[in-house]
Amino acid sequence: MIFQSLKFRMVALCLVVLAVGVALRFGIALPLTKENLRQQAAAQQFTLATYMARDIGQHVQARRQLIAHLAKALPPSLLLKPREFTQWAKERRSISPLLADELLLLDADGEFLEKSLPGPGGTRAEVLPDPQWFRAALAANEPAISKVIRNSAQGAPFIVIAAPVNNSGNRSAAVLAGVFKLDAPGLLQALRDDTGINTGGLVLVSPKERTIIGTSNTARPTPPSDKNMNRLLDQAWAGYHATGISIDVNGEEELAAAAGVPGTDWFVVAHLPTAQAFLPLQLLERLAIQGSLVGLAGILLIMLLILPRMLRPLTGTARAMREIADGKRELKPLPVQRNDEIGSMVLGFNYLVTRLAEKEAALRESEIRLSFLAHHDSLTGLYNRAMLEDRLQHALDRAAHNGARFALLFCDLDGFKEINDRHGHKTGDVVLTQVASRLQKGRKNTDTIARLGGDEFIVLLSELDDARGEAAATAVHYLEQIGKPYRVGGKTFTLSVSIGIALFHQSVTSGSQLLSQADIAMYRAKHTGKDGYCFFEESMAESLGAAPTAQWITASRLPRQETD
Repeated sequence: MIFQSLKFRMVALCLVVLAVGVALRFGIALPLTKENLRQQAAAQQFTLATYMARDIGQHVQARRQLIAHLAKALPPSLLLKPREFTQWAKERRSISPLLADELLLLDADGEFLEKSLPGPGGTRAEVLPDPQWFRAALAANEPAISKVIRNSAQGAPFIVIAAPVNNSGNRSAAVLAGVFKLDAPGLLQALRDDTGINTGGLVLVSPKERTIIGTSNTARPTPPSDKNMNRLLDQAWAGYHATGISIDVNGEEELAAAAGVPGTDWFVVAHLPTAQAFLPLQLLERLAIQGSLVGLAGILLIMLLILPRMLRPLTGTARAMREIADGKRELKPLPVQRNDEIGSMVLGFNYLVTRLAEKEAALRESEIRLSFLAHHDSLTGLYNRAMLEDRLQHALDRAAHNGARFALLFCDLDGFKEINDRHGHKTGDVVLTQVASRLQKGRKNTDTIARLGGDEFIVLLSELDDARGEAAATAVHYLEQIGKPYRVGGKTFTLSVSIGIALFHQSVTSGSQLLSQADIAMYRAKHTGKDGYCFFEESMAESLGAAPTAQWITASRLPRQETD
């Protein structure tokens, strides 16, 4: 069927790879790129807002310092001759271009003494009803700035910066106030000049008065100061410096950032339409879609037109192999017509023919290995349970035939579980192999050493003259050997072993019975303090099914020697 052909699978694989690439591109890469681009654009907007806020703050601070300087330089005699104040102000105005549009001199009660130059219409009417700046200047003995005031006649916003004027007794006797129009050159010049830099725009807001002082984009209407007009502006009203995406008054999504103006409670909010901020990403998405479509068309063209020609030698080789298998062709190497992957396949077939004999030899070796694994433990190389039962049955047969004596030692490691749990199974496996090596060392060829599993080992001592004495000596030897330190991976471990010994006697009828007796003796060795060995008494063999008692088992302890 076509769905099972190599051609179809290769085409399907290429389509899957293409689909995965498209999914990764549009599901991961583009979203990450968009987020990175948003963060960069937000950082740029915040940098622009911060720069503009600092520039405006510097202009405001320069005017505060100027008013403070003029207040200190104002001769106390002018407080008694307010008419001469106008001439004094004109002289200072010629020196500093930052001088206010109008200078006002007020006495300590807030009454106008004199003004320097004609200012915005209705200045006195607009300034007098809000005495906060006046009181702040007298109370703090330093320049104070008023809230933004809008001239009722012309609508031009202005601020008042006031500083106390001290008399000859160094006490505040009057207040010098400068009226600065915010639309005058210099103060908010950078804000108006930003139209060529930031196509979105800048907005200068005053959270205390909840009013918008000015905006850089004169082409767009100044946004109203109503609450909830814009999430970022609402946060700016609350005094929060923020960057994020919001909806403007025209319903357009924009990226905005707010930064405070130093020395004032104003904020500069820089905003940019997201359509403009993410324009490179839109172009990237368009290019990705076009590239994916072009890649799909190219893959289909290659697979449908070129792949059949590439696979033609492969189909011919497969047909020749089938003829050889059916006996229609002689079993001999096929001719190699190409030096590509298909030629390599033919060479592999030819090599297979000459290597059949070697494969058969390897198969025989595998059978030997499997036979070994069937009778031995894969980790330690000791006999496994099946081989132990076979050797134990042979020992029972020899004992029944010629009275041969033998003993069975059940060895269970003390403290191995802690090593295995704390240092891992790899370390535990290395320790087990070292234990197996120590158990094998010095044993006779007629003895059998097996691993039941975990940390349990069985030693079958055969052809003994003094079964009890030789079994005890072997147990003492194992207690000494197992108790020596183990070094694995730069670490040193110590273990002990509990050994249960069962001696053959005429009442034993099976190997499992003798193994159970040795197991009971081993548990009694553990219960009496571990690191020792116990004999199972032959006289109690008929009570094997009951719980072991002190009468059944005699225990021997070996004092442990301190090791380095």
